[in-house]
Amino acid sequence: MSAADSYQSLFADADRAGVHHLPHGDRQPLLAGAGAAGCLVQSVDLAGARDKDGMLAAIGKALGFPEWFGHNWDALNDCLLDMGWRPAEGYVILLDHCDGIHGRAEADFVTLMRAFQSAAEEWREQGVPFWCLVDMQADGIAWLPTVAQPD
Repeated sequence: MSAADSYQSLFADADRAGVHHLPHGDRQPLLAGAGAAGCLVQSVDLAGARDKDGMLAAIGKALGFPEWFGHNWDALNDCLLDMGWRPAEGYVILLDHCDGIHGRAEADFVTLMRAFQSAAEEWREQGVPFWCLVDMQADGIAWLPTVAQPD
């Protein structure tokens, strides 16, 4: 079984979805597997985010949130749970360059992780896989699992 096939099986499984560290290395098999699983893959670059407002603005822009997005935690939750403007069999959101914002606004970053985890749990109840993969080059976050890389 190829790496892309393994990722396809993983990303199609709503029961395993949630917030995970993005594995280091070549993303191509991961992206191919997510696409083959019917997931919409979207990337959010958080390199320029300095605080909560910067994080939410980057997420809203990258994910194409509606104009009514209020740039607060409740509005983020509402948008993550209603992806009607981006229908798909599942969702894989890559949060790129998270080390800086994690270091500058750790409490808000942890709140962001909890918001994505809560959305994944809500989607799971509907049988829809919702993944958030967090790109961190440093030690990462101890309680955040890493997506299993195929052998």
